[in-house]
Amino acid sequence: MYGLIGYPLGHSFSADFFNSKFKSEGIDEEYRLFPIQSVEYISTILKEHKDLKGLNVTIPYKEKIIPYLTDISEDAKRIGAVNVIKISDNGKTLKGFNSDAIGFRNSISPLLKPHMKKALVLGTGGAARAVCHVLRELGIHVTQVSRNPVNGEISYNDISPDIMSSHNVIVNTTPLGMWPDIEKAPDIPYNLLTPLHLCYDLIYNPDETKFMKESKRNGAFVKNGLEMLHGQAVAAWEIWSE
Repeated sequence: MYGLIGYPLGHSFSADFFNSKFKSEGIDEEYRLFPIQSVEYISTILKEHKDLKGLNVTIPYKEKIIPYLTDISEDAKRIGAVNVIKISDNGKTLKGFNSDAIGFRNSISPLLKPHMKKALVLGTGGAARAVCHVLRELGIHVTQVSRNPVNGEISYNDISPDIMSSHNVIVNTTPLGMWPDIEKAPDIPYNLLTPLHLCYDLIYNPDETKFMKESKRNGAFVKNGLEMLHGQAVAAWEIWSE
């Protein structure tokens, strides 16, 4: 058995993706959703499901899960977030990995243009850590935006016309706009977007968020997170199957 922990999980396509994969490839496995309201319930899940071999981790536990692991990959350690856990030794060994970075890198790399030197990353959670890691590896300067800025981040009120014109990549890593709250969107000056901007939303449900609609209305190229989801899921399966 494999599964996903997070809360809430009503938006997730992961179970459909993996169970369809298992069925089409004749793999005798099952993928389940485990909506838990506190990360400490990971212990209960492991106790009740001795056949668990791997877990995905989503909002809001990608950072909070780390103290519960027995080991962590070098990439996940550098990023500071985990979205894949490989379980062995009858639930005694939990090794954390980050496949978000793999999925995001493969998805955004073909979209980047030479003029895209700086990026605004909206949000500061576990997914944002993976996004920032990838962008920096690709040579893009990152400015993070937070409702409560610390450690060099800026607030949404700080996003000036100069910042918008110089930061041609904008990545939404927040859950704003995710189903069912589809009328929400990050509070950025969409009117300052141009065809020189790439606006990438990690959300994939709905397939076009309000963030994407407002960005596209002002000429920006937009992309949702479905391809990233598929990419990180394939990478997760490779980790579990090693």
